Amino acid sequence: MIAYLEGTITYKSPTNIHLDVNGVGYDLKISLNTFSKIEDVDETRLYTHLYIREDTHTMVLYGFHSREEKELFLLLTSVSGIGMNTARIILSSLEPLEVKSAIASGDSATFKRIKGIGSKTAERLILDLRDKVARLASPGEYENMSQPLLMNEEAVSALQSLGFAKNQAGKAVLSVLKPEMKLEDIVKDALKLLS
Repeated sequence: MIAYLEGTITYKSPTNIHLDVNGVGYDLKISLNTFSKIEDVDETRLYTHLYIREDTHTMVLYGFHSREEKELFLLLTSVSGIGMNTARIILSSLEPLEVKSAIASGDSATFKRIKGIGSKTAERLILDLRDKVARLASPGEYENMSQPLLMNEEAVSALQSLGFAKNQAGKAVLSVLKPEMKLEDIVKDALKLLS
């Protein structure tokens, strides 16, 4: 496994770069987020993920400006229905902090605006990753994200106590959740959907 590559950029575009590492040129696929961080530099270190397509016997190397972006990429691709290209589009459309905040707050509308993400995929992404994203957050980020995440969990728990399945309750909460909603409003709106 290649953890990172450090070298001279010999070719650069918004979607990929060529990185010369001691005379060996690597072609790396990148997000627009990474491109914006390395746009004005000639030397860089990129954290990498190597993807091997067994059906076509090809390898694709992805590069990320930060470990955080790489970790998010791997989390995103762990969700059913989100492949490598879709994860890269998400990270090109949103900053890593925006991705984490949208997941923590259950903001599926943010993801639905991204090409290739429909309602079901956005909801699945949030349901699958909200706990994992909370663990990834740095202390300062966690303060910003913990309140919506806690509200989300409390609303789902309240609906479960009323006899609804966790998955069903989670989907309803994500559908009605808006920033700065009170817990009772979340539960009431979710109940309307479930009734």
